[in-house]
Amino acid sequence: MTDIKSMTADELRQWVTDNGFPAFRAAQISDWLRKGVTDFEEMRNLPVQLRTFLKSFCYISVATIEKKQVSRYDKTVKYLFSFHDGECVESVLMSYHHGMSICISTQVGCKMGCTFCATGKSGFSRNLTASEMLAQIEAAQRDAGVRIANVVLMGMGEPLDNFDNVTRFLRLVSSPQSLGIGMRHITLSTCGIVPKIYELAGQRFPINLAVSLHAPNDVIRSRTMPIAKAYPMEQLLQACRDYFQTTGRRVTFEYSLISGVNDSDACARELGQRLRGMSCHVNLIPVNTVEGTGYRKSNVQRQQSFADILAANGITATVRRTLGSDIDASCGQLRRKHLSKGGQSLGSIQQK
Repeated sequence: MTDIKSMTADELRQWVTDNGFPAFRAAQISDWLRKGVTDFEEMRNLPVQLRTFLKSFCYISVATIEKKQVSRYDKTVKYLFSFHDGECVESVLMSYHHGMSICISTQVGCKMGCTFCATGKSGFSRNLTASEMLAQIEAAQRDAGVRIANVVLMGMGEPLDNFDNVTRFLRLVSSPQSLGIGMRHITLSTCGIVPKIYELAGQRFPINLAVSLHAPNDVIRSRTMPIAKAYPMEQLLQACRDYFQTTGRRVTFEYSLISGVNDSDACARELGQRLRGMSCHVNLIPVNTVEGTGYRKSNVQRQQSFADILAANGITATVRRTLGSDIDASCGQLRRKHLSKGGQSLGSIQQK
């Protein structure tokens, strides 16, 4: 079956004509898909023959809401979405002064194994298609009755480990024929797959790149992030410098503050020295409480001290506002609970 929503406008036009239908039908199909239609029978201006053909040979990706949690503190919404094969992912809808933002998933599970992250503890099932990433945004917009202005690829999975589908998604989501969300309103977060950072730079997308650093040196980083053993920090930082030189886009470094692990003044001074002179921003994140890790977030005083030391080294840093703390808004936790209660996906059943 053809994943029709993952096609670009040119690909859809070519596919339509290759199958014997007039080229203008492709624009009609695109219009319906942009409106969020999930059934070919709803495409009323298409002839019966074409609708029948589409039903026989194509499918429209849909993200179905399996569970929804709404924070009573800040109205952050966490979704557990399922797809056609029963696999589930999480997305988080957040309200900021600059508009509604959604954090979406790019994989079912994750291979990276970061010790502070809930997603990797459930294992990896498969990559998401471009259309399944779009479907998360569409489903949240329909449910909340809002226009989403900003997208963050920081949910379940490592975006650069699903490079082809993610770059296709970036082209689609920013297209006027799709959701029309400008790339400058999109942030891609990676744990630091160095060759893929260079490949992404070559695409010259005007997106925001966020790199999960979480440590000032390789010794501490390798304890929490296995990727550090493959790509040492200096190699990763050089890739980030080169990314800025190629794209002109400042890199953000994500740094989860873990009490007693990476939040000391000495860690802050070492990080400041390493990043000095780079065009970057550090986003300090009080670590999320994830069952089984034993990690605790740094207290407010420690967070501020860390930020102040970075500032003294010429590095701009902010402490990220915590949203959805009462609904486990960090991705991976809701899916783990769903699976532990017997909500196995069809995909995980088939793999056994």
